[in-house]
Amino acid sequence: MNADSISDFLAEQRDEAPEELQPLILNFENYWERKLWHQLTDALVEFFNNDGSAPQRLAFYNVFILKFADKINKLKLVMLALKAAAQCKVRKVDTEDSQDALVFASVAVARVKLSLNELEDAKQDLDAAEKILDSFDSVEAVVHAAFYDASANYYQRKMDFANYYRTALLYLACIDLSTLSDEERHRRAYYLSVAALVSTSIYNFGELLLHPILDTLGRSEDDAWLRELLFAYNRGDLAAYDVLSDNIASNKLLNDNSDSLRQKIYLAALTEAVFRRPPHDRTMTFATISQETKVQPQEIEHLVMKALSLGLLRGTIDQVGQIAHITWVQPKVLDMKQIESMRHRLLEWDSNVNQLGNWIETAGHDVWAA
Repeated sequence: MNADSISDFLAEQRDEAPEELQPLILNFENYWERKLWHQLTDALVEFFNNDGSAPQRLAFYNVFILKFADKINKLKLVMLALKAAAQCKVRKVDTEDSQDALVFASVAVARVKLSLNELEDAKQDLDAAEKILDSFDSVEAVVHAAFYDASANYYQRKMDFANYYRTALLYLACIDLSTLSDEERHRRAYYLSVAALVSTSIYNFGELLLHPILDTLGRSEDDAWLRELLFAYNRGDLAAYDVLSDNIASNKLLNDNSDSLRQKIYLAALTEAVFRRPPHDRTMTFATISQETKVQPQEIEHLVMKALSLGLLRGTIDQVGQIAHITWVQPKVLDMKQIESMRHRLLEWDSNVNQLGNWIETAGHDVWAA
């Protein structure tokens, strides 16, 4: 809506308003044109607090206030929104056949509480909504999307990175990504990437690496390094990590967790070293692991035990012989280089099978002839 349209809207509303409120609406236009957002907000609060403004609040909020909502105090914005919403007449939704509407409304209430920093009250509403959602056989995607988005907001505020990562990805699975602006896609990709890196329980970024939202970071001059860092972790690339790690200081959260980030790349290097080996050749000495992960020899046992405890590897450790017997490595998303490595292993396996077949045919020639 352009400035002329705003002026026309305010003129219409001024004519409809009670006489005592008309000077306030004149001030709205003055503050709007001069971009005096603080004064405009205070004038709007005064207007909304007057009972005579009730019939006009919803129109003012939808047509006027939302045009500059990002420029005003968020608490006052919520106060204005609540007063506007009070003018909506909605039938009772807490009935047996409208539980999805109840969930949607409960999530909306939780959002308001989150914006007011009433985190525990918001969590109670979200928990109640989740119980109802779990009882459904099916529900519209918009309801699930609203729930997961609000839950992600809650977990982000609580700095619960693993649950934020999980619910934020579930939200993205419920929506059409094209409905988000480029700025919003970039913001969500950035927060998801940081959460994946600093979480103490997320070591496999496969779902995020495959998600198209991550491409927005790749197109960013400032944050493309973050996408590359995720892929470096995925392939256990210590050299790439060392090159990219200088950027970690640009994010306070990453910088504060720099020690755990380094341990995570060591674990990634270990799992990659195991993955590159064929299943019959996964008995590794501590010296070999130290060479491939750049971890000090005296810390290798702790590193392997950490990987075993996290479920990244399965196997046993021979402390006396300083050998790790690995029987399984956690699957992960492969990049082209890793796929090429697997291709060579399959070709090698095929060659070995052919050699075995030829040997059996030669060794058992007399048997076959008989």
